Amino acid sequence: MEENEKGILYIVATPIGNLEDITLRAIRILKEADLIAAEDTRHTLKLLNHLNISKPMISYHRHNEEVRVDTLIKELKEGKNIALVSDAGTPGICDPGEEIIKKCIEENIKIVPIPGACAMINALIVSGIDTSEFTFFGFLPLNKKTRKIKLEEIKNSNKTIILYEAPHKLKTTLNDLNEILDERKIVLAREITKIHEEYIRGSVKELLELVDNLKGEMIIIIEKNNIEKENDLNNLSLEEHYKFYENQGLEKKEIIKKIAKDRNVNKNEIYKKFID
Repeated sequence: MEENEKGILYIVATPIGNLEDITLRAIRILKEADLIAAEDTRHTLKLLNHLNISKPMISYHRHNEEVRVDTLIKELKEGKNIALVSDAGTPGICDPGEEIIKKCIEENIKIVPIPGACAMINALIVSGIDTSEFTFFGFLPLNKKTRKIKLEEIKNSNKTIILYEAPHKLKTTLNDLNEILDERKIVLAREITKIHEEYIRGSVKELLELVDNLKGEMIIIIEKNNIEKENDLNNLSLEEHYKFYENQGLEKKEIIKKIAKDRNVNKNEIYKKFID
């Protein structure tokens, strides 16, 4: 079969709560697709009913991914267009999707993302915490050894950290974070786009006093380890320190200001070093 006769796999973002948060393009693709691969067909049926869409569906979730991949690839090779959706948000982000995407790439089948809601991004942009660089950890591992390694990464990270957590595990995770974070800022985003949407800002200790009765989907945003970064930079020579910021694309004037701030000295003192 010729490549242009193959179908297309659409990765369709759906609402994370509020059903109005779906794009016109996503609605069109769901209407036009030959088949919808859904994490939970019952859950997706509610969305389709809301949109007055009736389509054949097939379940595609963590526990049947390996089996379903071959079925979906066969349908795509026969020319059917498939819309892949998760229960909420963007497929492939802590949700099924990765395996079928990898297989489509191997089979030279076209994949088209249909952008839309993503819980972690929306939590980040309203957190008030630095958005320039961040690391997404998803859900922390349950295995004690692996979890300890991840917590150590969070402790030493000079980037903003984003975590997902289930409400019944939230207190355990916050207690673990309390042992490593000192007074770093933290934001707990809860039930984004839903009726009980809430953002709780403070230290881990402050959040621990409030979490006993919280329910819903949780996202934790953690401030980067500024102290660690400053110590690392101050161990550099002035030339290396300058090069560090130059590699980020900053201009000379801005670099000098940043070096002076990092080292807690007057910027004129730094300027004299680089006057030539």
